[in-house]
Amino acid sequence: MLQYLLHHSDYREKYAANLKRELPRLPMTPDFWAFSESGEKLAELHLNYEDVTPYPLKAIENPKVPFSLNVEKMRLSKDKKQLKYNDFLTLDGIPQQAFEYKLGNRSALDWVIDQYRIKVDKRSGIINDPNRQNDEEYILELLKKVITVSLETIKVIEALPVMINH
Repeated sequence: MLQYLLHHSDYREKYAANLKRELPRLPMTPDFWAFSESGEKLAELHLNYEDVTPYPLKAIENPKVPFSLNVEKMRLSKDKKQLKYNDFLTLDGIPQQAFEYKLGNRSALDWVIDQYRIKVDKRSGIINDPNRQNDEEYILELLKKVITVSLETIKVIEALPVMINH
């Protein structure tokens, strides 16, 4: 329940200055059970993210490029509605609300886009390749599931009752 209480907009607004310089403090909430039930929903959603229904994005294929689901580096369009997955595939229809669920200072979707790319360590030359040859659709499905989890998380957080008196 603790981490979900810390997501509440009332809490973040009231303690914004404090949260920038010290550890969070937990206020008493008048409706403990509402927060407890929301925490349970979020825990279930986040722990079982692999089982959620992938968000239905529109796949735009480039017929001039051979079929490929391998990722080198994904890029969002300026309006963040499309994701260039690779030269062959662009995903369309990303809902703006998917970017509202933040992990620190960036959205979960931004985090996946940033982390799931080919990287070369400058010192050692070791290549980190997130592509799975035995499951080519893994990254594509992960993106869709992260969008679903983000949207569902926002729904739960927005349904929380007023937490603190201002």
